[in-house]
Amino acid sequence: MITDWTKVNRVLVVRLRSIGDTVLSTPSLITLRRFLPETQIDILLEDWVAPVLEGFDAIDNVLSVSRKSQKSRIETALNLRRNKYDVAFNLHGGTTATFFVRASGARHRVGYQNYQYNFLYNHLLSSASDFWRQEHTHSAEQQLALLGFVGVPVDDRPKSRLVVTESARHSIEDKLTKSKIQNPKSKIALVHPTAAFDTKQWATENFARVAEFLSEKGFNTIAVAAKNERGVLENLKKLSRVPVLTFEDLTLPEITALVSKAKIFIGNDSGIAHIAAAVQTPSVVIFGSSNINHWRPWTDAPNEIVYEKMSCQPCDGYFCGEFGEPKCILSVKPENVFAAIEKLGIAD
Repeated sequence: MITDWTKVNRVLVVRLRSIGDTVLSTPSLITLRRFLPETQIDILLEDWVAPVLEGFDAIDNVLSVSRKSQKSRIETALNLRRNKYDVAFNLHGGTTATFFVRASGARHRVGYQNYQYNFLYNHLLSSASDFWRQEHTHSAEQQLALLGFVGVPVDDRPKSRLVVTESARHSIEDKLTKSKIQNPKSKIALVHPTAAFDTKQWATENFARVAEFLSEKGFNTIAVAAKNERGVLENLKKLSRVPVLTFEDLTLPEITALVSKAKIFIGNDSGIAHIAAAVQTPSVVIFGSSNINHWRPWTDAPNEIVYEKMSCQPCDGYFCGEFGEPKCILSVKPENVFAAIEKLGIAD
């Protein structure tokens, strides 16, 4: 517990790694800003994901570090020390994040007891389950628990939120105007057919069936992926009997703007699914190996989870050690996704 928050002038939040991790840190950032309206609140992210928080109003500065450059890490550590933080939270848990928390020189360093090198912290929480007094906790709740542990009010557990910048909004509107979209007056359905692991990636031909189903409901389907995933997008267009507009070169703020324009999002458990949740877009998220309790959309927007229950689920997802192939994601039927879309009530 930090007993005197009036002496806290600068707070550092360290949240390295992925898009979804970053989006799910926003409830903690919102809570900190509400509790400390005059305090400087900075967050440290990896450089490739930092644009996700462009325009986000609950923080003062988005700091970034390259995950590939040792020089960048050293320069970042020195900059953190110069900023003279009073409190530093490690919402990530990795050793690199611990290095930055310690390098900051903050008087109060907050983390979990199970962190490696936990002796470098002076505020250690046993577990999020202990804090919330419940067996299963969401990633957002795990991060909020660290704040609550040291005295920040977190009981209302805010939902994730992102800002759509005007520049990104205009850019997406321009791209859609120039595209060969089938019917500009039709509703947009955004599809994300890729994922980090095979155990999380639903078959491309199934997404093609979803596009056809959505077309019957009066939707234009747009699919997004990264440049190195272009082959999946090309395959989706070939397999679908209806036109699918694809983008593989959007910036993260542009993706946020595009998702906010969509009437529905359908995709795998991924960072893009969390972006959809954070801009209140109704969503259908298809789960394979992931922990649904931990990674479900953290939102008040309508959403449906589709999965096939397996005794080995969840797992770490790097490979399927039970069957040799990821039956969890392979067993999800298109008809179940169609039913989830219908259940949201936006395809009428």
